[in-house]
Amino acid sequence: MSNVQIVGILNVTPDSYFDGGRYSSVDLAVKRAGELLQEGADIIEIGGESTGPTSPDVSLEEELRRTIPVIRAIHKEYPRAMLSVDTYKSVVVTQAIEAGVTMVNDVTAGRGDKDMFAVLAKTDAKVIIMYAKDQTPRTTIAATKYDDVMKTVHDFLKERKATMEKSGIAASRIILDPGLGHFVSSDPQYSFEIIARLEELRDLGCPLLLSPSRKSFLAGTENLGPGERLSGTIVCSAIAVLHGATFIRTHDVLPVRRACTVAQEILLA
Repeated sequence: MSNVQIVGILNVTPDSYFDGGRYSSVDLAVKRAGELLQEGADIIEIGGESTGPTSPDVSLEEELRRTIPVIRAIHKEYPRAMLSVDTYKSVVVTQAIEAGVTMVNDVTAGRGDKDMFAVLAKTDAKVIIMYAKDQTPRTTIAATKYDDVMKTVHDFLKERKATMEKSGIAASRIILDPGLGHFVSSDPQYSFEIIARLEELRDLGCPLLLSPSRKSFLAGTENLGPGERLSGTIVCSAIAVLHGATFIRTHDVLPVRRACTVAQEILLA
């Protein structure tokens, strides 16, 4: 099996639920990128628009202003680092790739921009697509119910993967994310079920990415805030590896990487 890849989250937004506003300047973002790499991140993912339920829409111009100078600066400072961009806008993808990005994470799975797959087909970038209950990039707080959550996720990702391949994106470039938290439902049971049943997505033939990082479903009966959800993040990340995740996306690279390394040792035992 291949080694688990740790994707370090670097949000250059004022309103992301955990790290919003911390890395609002290019210098702060580059410094944080260095810290993530030092902690063992294999990939750094830059995001310029929060998709949280209460976050405002961000214009194309503003997202470009936030992300592209940061990507350029990180690529210049750390030219060997693999960079990803978290966006659903094809224009951002084009400029981000020119600036040094080699991976794209689209939480709308191509539904947020009709040109996304056509633009990606002309590149060599890896592409992450995610299941989300909402058509729009802005997720909602809704206790959505499922007869079988994994069947819904599986069918969605299968259809999106087929659409990508018809658009000219090779299956070898596609990474699948089943989504967690409000992207699936405000009812936390479904997020736990997705992690427990993650292996059911293996037949789609693509690497799996999971991002439980400090998400709402980890609040539990104590109603923990994002700053108190590290232990839940670590547990879910390690268990996801045991159930087939190849990529773990996280704010907390060092402790999550260590936990995932132990999980991988268990798999190899």
